[in-house]
Amino acid sequence: MENLKEAMEFLTNLSREADKPQVLEICGKTYANKNLTRYDKKPKADNITARTLSSMVDYIEHCNSEFPGKMIIQILNEREVLLMSELNEEREREILFISRAETSEFRFDQWYDQERFMIELQANFQESEDREILLKMAGNVEKKNDMAFSDDGKTQVATMQVGVASKADVIVPNPVTLIPFRTFQEIDQPESKFVFRIGNDNIPKFKLIEAEGGIWKTKAVESIKEYFSDMLHDMPAEIGDQITIIG
Repeated sequence: MENLKEAMEFLTNLSREADKPQVLEICGKTYANKNLTRYDKKPKADNITARTLSSMVDYIEHCNSEFPGKMIIQILNEREVLLMSELNEEREREILFISRAETSEFRFDQWYDQERFMIELQANFQESEDREILLKMAGNVEKKNDMAFSDDGKTQVATMQVGVASKADVIVPNPVTLIPFRTFQEIDQPESKFVFRIGNDNIPKFKLIEAEGGIWKTKAVESIKEYFSDMLHDMPAEIGDQITIIG
């Protein structure tokens, strides 16, 4: 038993020694093998999260007494904006507010059946001339016995019902200009061009493919920046002057 006790004490001491932080010097630089936190380090506030830009504006207008100093609005992308402090004495920033947009769930470059495509088009896209053309087209496409459409790589010809018994072939427009809901609702949704395709299958199916390489994201960020500039301009100078917008 005595040997067992000594062995346990030996292992306990080894564990304590392993837990102690070690300071090493390598190539003239000093390193520690553990992350250490000073007892006098100031704690950071938990950030507030919301889904609109207007909520961040409300916070800036009514809760600016909470600001630790000058602030920065950083537009990370078309769906996320941060309100953070400038660098403090520890060369760190404090994030007080985060806005993340609720956006369209439409799946680009994926096939939808006829009914689902029409529902998604109405739910996730702003009303426009080309959207109405697509709705009319998708709602009236029929499957022929031998083919549903012809395709030359750029345009497609589909069978569309134009009367009770008569049918006519129409050219599917490409590209189409549509306005999806994909950024904050307080700003104008940027329009983009999309390639519209009809699938050659037993039942009609459709998909939309983005055709602009993400140019709309830059437009959205510019619109968000303009929105905050306008909102801050209407606030008292002591509030607006302490905030920088980066986007």
